[in-house]
Amino acid sequence: MSINTLSSKSEDLSLLSIDPTQDSLPPSRLSTLSTQLDYSGIIKLASYVQQQVSRGKSICDLIIGDFDTTRFRLPTALRQAIQQAYDDNQNDYPPLEGVLPLREAIAQLTKNHFGINYDSAHEIIISGGARPLLYMALLALVDPGEIVIYPAPSWNNMYYATMCGANGVAIETSVENQFLPTAGDFAQRIKNARVIALCSPQNPVGTMFSKQTLEDICDLVIAENQRRSGHQRPLYIVFDQVYWMLTYQQLQHHHPVQLRPELKEYVVIVDGGSKAFAATGIRVGWGMGPADVIDKMKLMIEHVGAIAPKAEQLATAVLLNNDKLLQDHLSSFKTQIFNSLQILHLGIQQMKDEGLPVDSMEPMGGIYLSLQINLQGMITPEGKILRTAKEASLYFIDHAGFAVVPFDFFGMAHAEWWFRAAVCAVLPEQIEAALPKVKNAIRALRKPDFTYEGPPLRRAPESLSSVSKTDEYSE
Repeated sequence: MSINTLSSKSEDLSLLSIDPTQDSLPPSRLSTLSTQLDYSGIIKLASYVQQQVSRGKSICDLIIGDFDTTRFRLPTALRQAIQQAYDDNQNDYPPLEGVLPLREAIAQLTKNHFGINYDSAHEIIISGGARPLLYMALLALVDPGEIVIYPAPSWNNMYYATMCGANGVAIETSVENQFLPTAGDFAQRIKNARVIALCSPQNPVGTMFSKQTLEDICDLVIAENQRRSGHQRPLYIVFDQVYWMLTYQQLQHHHPVQLRPELKEYVVIVDGGSKAFAATGIRVGWGMGPADVIDKMKLMIEHVGAIAPKAEQLATAVLLNNDKLLQDHLSSFKTQIFNSLQILHLGIQQMKDEGLPVDSMEPMGGIYLSLQINLQGMITPEGKILRTAKEASLYFIDHAGFAVVPFDFFGMAHAEWWFRAAVCAVLPEQIEAALPKVKNAIRALRKPDFTYEGPPLRRAPESLSSVSKTDEYSE
């Protein structure tokens, strides 16, 4: 299917709608909330890719943040411990808060790495992956109509805010700040906010907070809560650090409570093993925070049933309790991921050196690379003008077998032709093979007969194309 064919069909099911009859249903059949939600653009784009694959097209699919399980195997200790737990008949209900051995292992891990003490009995909770905890944290803290602030781009915050009935406020970030928010970005918006939602290393960007940037945000929250003392409910941080074990080039992940211990009563941490252990199907996530908040999150998990399987919980505890096995796994695992990220990054930088309108950011953490492919106003061989990054995504799928996600899909209104590439579901050879196709697809475009008069498009500063190992990330 060509881009022209796709564009000529009204509301093509592969990208624009999952259920073509939904809009025609009587309003009384569905709740207001259900009509406010939609399938994410990522899922729709992935569906289009799968259609092409089913027709025999070879595609380097960098859309979903998942793993090729034939290449990225579960850590041996984790796999064996899961099997042993089932052999020991550990397939009944676990406690609502999670099994004690895992909560104790998480408490020890956090103390060892960050110097923070969490009470395993009251301040740690286990769930079926990290996602439910992000949602439960907002449900426990935010009333309908209250404000939740989050950066754009970011993953899923807009949906969780909607599901809570909150007023979600996206703060546009900039390429100059690696698409991460600063205290200055939040300063004018926090007066009536209830939660700031953060993520580091950041999905979708693959960058991470420096110590100074995160300290500044923490200090902003501390000052705001001092201002509110006694007459307004406090401001909280919900901090997603599910990628913290996957940092590269000696860069250090920073924990907000480690930087400002007095914030412990106002920070909910969300974490898990899905990404660090290539275990997205295992569904074991954990959260840490104030005892009263964790207790209400536990209550919500009871009623929703977002419980991680008992055997997998016990097995995760085995891995976390053996630091040598954990570090051995991470050393090999991170090397493989970083290799794929670097292949893509260096390939894009080579195209940039050749004068093509592309750029990328040096990977810092996680499994994603941010890349810019500015095709604004370019004309395809079929004569279609590319006006949006979404159209460019489809063009690359059709003409280069290369699938990436526009930052638009992560809530960013002014994404300036930046895309997310997730590298773990394909082989390094597939990335290498795709790069010449991307180059040829760009060169196959022709410039329009008119001059583009839109806002200037910003590229990544040279300092962001490579990361200094002596900067404040390494402190």
